[in-house]
Amino acid sequence: MNLANRITLARIFLVPIIMFFLLVSFNLPELRLGEFHITYNQIIATLIFIVAAATDGLDGYIARSRKMVTNLGKLLDPLADKLLVAAVLISLVDMQKVDAWIAVVIISREFAITGLRQVALLEGKVVAASAWGKWKTGIQITMIIALLLNNFPFYFLGIPFDLISSWAAAAITIYSGIDYFVQNKNVIDDVR
Repeated sequence: MNLANRITLARIFLVPIIMFFLLVSFNLPELRLGEFHITYNQIIATLIFIVAAATDGLDGYIARSRKMVTNLGKLLDPLADKLLVAAVLISLVDMQKVDAWIAVVIISREFAITGLRQVALLEGKVVAASAWGKWKTGIQITMIIALLLNNFPFYFLGIPFDLISSWAAAAITIYSGIDYFVQNKNVIDDVR
């Protein structure tokens, strides 16, 4: 178990802790700054989420730079990312901070791409992460942070940032999913 894999495992172990702080009420007072208000639970969950999201780039960088890329890491890293995003999205749906259809679109895309990667592995091929996939991840993380922070008073053209980021995340998630299947059409053709 190398350092990169330990960081990835730490990201997985942070998922239930984030959910705990999001979904368990401690009846603490809210932090209020004008129209902006947030519970201390959400502040803690947001900070842990940011740390967990930051470890995604860190574990990959360490694994590549120190030549510690392992099959376990190749399996755990995308799993950790999907668990983190899916768990927080489901929690946000429960908290009525994001529409369920957005969570379904994002989680469905993740299942579809995971399936594509599994089929490719059976054929001895690797489906590499695309630039659109990386953009998708960045926008999803931005959206989740905005939602966790109760849309810290930031508007763009009079539209709340959490709404803009939710629609942007859904759109790029759909586009990047289609792009993966188009770019890897040969994998699907080989299976038939």
